[in-house]
Amino acid sequence: MASTSHFSLFLFSLLLLLLAATSPATAKNPSALVLPVTKDASTLQYVTQVAQRTPLVPIKLTVDIGSRFMWVDCEQGYNSTSDRKVRCSSPICQFQLHGCGGNICSLGPDNRVSNTGTGGDVVTDVLAVQSTDGSNPGPIVSIRRFPFVCGNAFVLQGLASGVTGMAGLGITNISLPAQFASAFKFPNKFALCLSSSTNSPGVIFFGNGPYVLLPNVDVSEPLVYTPLIKNPVNTASGFLGEASTDYFIGVKSMKINGKALPINKTLLAISEEGKGGTMISTVHPYTVMETSIYKAFTSTFVKQLAGVTRVAAVAPFEFCYSAKGFVSTRLGVGVPQIDLVLQSKSVVWSMFGANSMVEAREGVLCLGFVDGGVDPTTSIFIGGHQMENVIMQFDLERLRLGFSNSLLFRRTTCANFNFTSNA
Repeated sequence: MASTSHFSLFLFSLLLLLLAATSPATAKNPSALVLPVTKDASTLQYVTQVAQRTPLVPIKLTVDIGSRFMWVDCEQGYNSTSDRKVRCSSPICQFQLHGCGGNICSLGPDNRVSNTGTGGDVVTDVLAVQSTDGSNPGPIVSIRRFPFVCGNAFVLQGLASGVTGMAGLGITNISLPAQFASAFKFPNKFALCLSSSTNSPGVIFFGNGPYVLLPNVDVSEPLVYTPLIKNPVNTASGFLGEASTDYFIGVKSMKINGKALPINKTLLAISEEGKGGTMISTVHPYTVMETSIYKAFTSTFVKQLAGVTRVAAVAPFEFCYSAKGFVSTRLGVGVPQIDLVLQSKSVVWSMFGANSMVEAREGVLCLGFVDGGVDPTTSIFIGGHQMENVIMQFDLERLRLGFSNSLLFRRTTCANFNFTSNA
């Protein structure tokens, strides 16, 4: 498993490579790119790092999987000789964007962690990232005019220490995956693999597989596929009349140890007004459910833990237990299996102890699901903890999600990409 020192070495080596390369490799298009993604211990946000500007500097960004674009704080110390504001007459503005003010393209960077936002100019600058063959890091490659949005410092409120913006991976033509696919002519898809460790990074692959984790396990197959569902109504800041850029999947029912939950299934569908449905979210650390779904879920789950000592709740969780009452397994503590049934009975996202229980404090394990209240806009947010050590491939050309079972079944984790050696 990768260590903190190995990851630091990787970042240091990356910076040296970037600064030494006056012209990062662009002659041959890579088939894939790779970014590290680290779980911040304080905020539980997932943070990645790219290099930007001239001269290149590393910048940290909180990952918002459904957000529209990359935005960066340009108020505090943004210095570059290659940044250019995008004019309204530019093909980038006319084709890809539709906000304009004072002859400069503009969009509204938003922070869905703290629910803050502002307006900002669209700017292009150099962006450099690492290529990969799927098993090892490859040469650094760059995009010379990568569009992003300049945000204000106050929009950083609530983000992890050292973060200077957010990386949007949503369903738009200006998100990171779309821009990378356009620049390097590979398929518009990415695979997210979140580590459960705050010491060892997970990984985001952009483009084609394989996705190889130590010890030589290609986790790009087999995957189970389910359609990505378009919500016709914007679920974040943006322009009225826009569809959502977030990722929704069609959960049809839920089971615990094979028992179907008595839930109002109309809440699982997306209405014409954009309400309901199940969204995948990296800005929610834990899965959040509409109150009636949460109550049906927790009452069924808790009944099956009747023999385990319950202890005082630890916020934000309601149901907490003494860790001494559980047996450890390869998939985490032994607890009831949770199944999200998708488009058919044979397409199921199963969750086990490592993804359902959270060590809230020493000796205390809590059910890692949160009550989202009555009448929320979205019925279920699948949060980061439930996605950890699961490979999730978002194919934006076929509009489908490919996902694995827990990688713990295959004796590997999302922290096992070999960032420390070059192919």
